[in-house]
Amino acid sequence: MLTLISFLLVVLISVIIVKIGAVALEMTGLSKDIAVFQAHSAFSGTGFTTSEAEYVVSHPVRRKIIRTLMFLGSAGITSAIVTLMLTFLGKSTLEMRDSLIIILLALTAMYLFFRSKTIDRVLRKGIKRILKKLAPSLKIYDYSQLLGLTKGYSIAQIKVRKNMWLANKKLRDLELNREGVLVLGIYRKVKGEEVYLGAPRGDIEIHPNDIIICYGPDDVIKEISHRISGAKGN
Repeated sequence: MLTLISFLLVVLISVIIVKIGAVALEMTGLSKDIAVFQAHSAFSGTGFTTSEAEYVVSHPVRRKIIRTLMFLGSAGITSAIVTLMLTFLGKSTLEMRDSLIIILLALTAMYLFFRSKTIDRVLRKGIKRILKKLAPSLKIYDYSQLLGLTKGYSIAQIKVRKNMWLANKKLRDLELNREGVLVLGIYRKVKGEEVYLGAPRGDIEIHPNDIIICYGPDDVIKEISHRISGAKGN
């Protein structure tokens, strides 16, 4: 009976750990569905090599959560297997049948308990409150997600050459906004030192050797950086 209780406790703790991991991932900016899927994947050690998985582990905070889930998962699954084997070891057929029935009933009860939307909402709320106090670093800003860098948009640096169509023109005259491109900032050499002009106004003139930081659709950004000078380029 002791080994049976130990097995059920291991399963219960494992489910709670996955739930905590999923909430932690969700707090880093992931959607609930992706967070739950990746938490289960990490804990079970299945290692799905999807673009979602690569995206998740690209951030150090999320990578730490995934690494912790993988470590706990390896210990939890091993413990569950060992305790399950010990539960049936040396038992009579009748005792094995009774143990199996208890396990099935307990697992079904756990499944229904954690599948309850009310229980899920209460648990997630409580876990979030605890994690906010214990791990405030979980609240991160994923700029690649906020800026849609995986959705066909990008941020690029364009070095302005002397003969480039961008050179010696005011920002407003370039009308980059009409092509869906925003100029976030300009790096410029001033008296031998590099300065950064953030959120430049339209009356700022673009100088040769400036480095323009642009945000916009991938194809437009690429085309702008290779556009020829003169009337045809304009």
